[in-house]
Amino acid sequence: MAIQDKVIIIMGASSGIGEATAKILANKGAKLVLAARREENLKRIKESLPDASIVYKKADVTNYDDVQRVIDLALTEFGRIDVLFNNAGIMPTAPLIETKRDEWKKMLDINVMGVLNGIAAALPQMVEQGSGHIISTDSVAGHVVYPDSAVYCGTKFAVRAIMEGLRQEQRENNIKSTIISPGAVETELYKTISDKKVGEELHKAQKEWGLSAEDIAQAVAYVIDTPERVSVSDMIIRPTKQEV
Repeated sequence: MAIQDKVIIIMGASSGIGEATAKILANKGAKLVLAARREENLKRIKESLPDASIVYKKADVTNYDDVQRVIDLALTEFGRIDVLFNNAGIMPTAPLIETKRDEWKKMLDINVMGVLNGIAAALPQMVEQGSGHIISTDSVAGHVVYPDSAVYCGTKFAVRAIMEGLRQEQRENNIKSTIISPGAVETELYKTISDKKVGEELHKAQKEWGLSAEDIAQAVAYVIDTPERVSVSDMIIRPTKQEV
């Protein structure tokens, strides 16, 4: 089954990688369900693609009931779920000695529980269908650890482990599992760093040599478009000049 007419849910669709992915998939004929906290952005994306089949719903991935309502919307509108793309995430960075416990909890809630909430809501329907594909945005930080990002890296290592467990548990049910692990990408993620100077320095580097959101969106489209017998488990995508 090609991308044409696939029912694809994108969590964290209001900007960056999620928005870029929505546009690429819409142009390939997918039926899209977009979700994020910023409903006005979802409306803008839908209006920018008047010929596409798109519905949207405001949702917070840390709230399981919100996520379940997105799944229910997909089933009501389109009758099935072919792909769930868990894309919501934040990246506060700081040395552990600063003990930013509120930031740690928020990262765990969004980056880890957000993925688990998506899996919990979508997986039973996919098993019932006998097919499905769950994709999660991970990071190079899910493969290497570096200073001032220990907790962020921890959340991304956790996503990597969860998604590999999903692959092993559900392969016999024809459920695909993929993590997309970008390096530096020019998105709004830097705005989630509370130290504004650090955030602006990161954003400057992203603009100078980072990837575009469209680069990652093309990778998402590629893994969705693989034949049923092919499952791309992990794709690391770095800017050519990135060291880590």
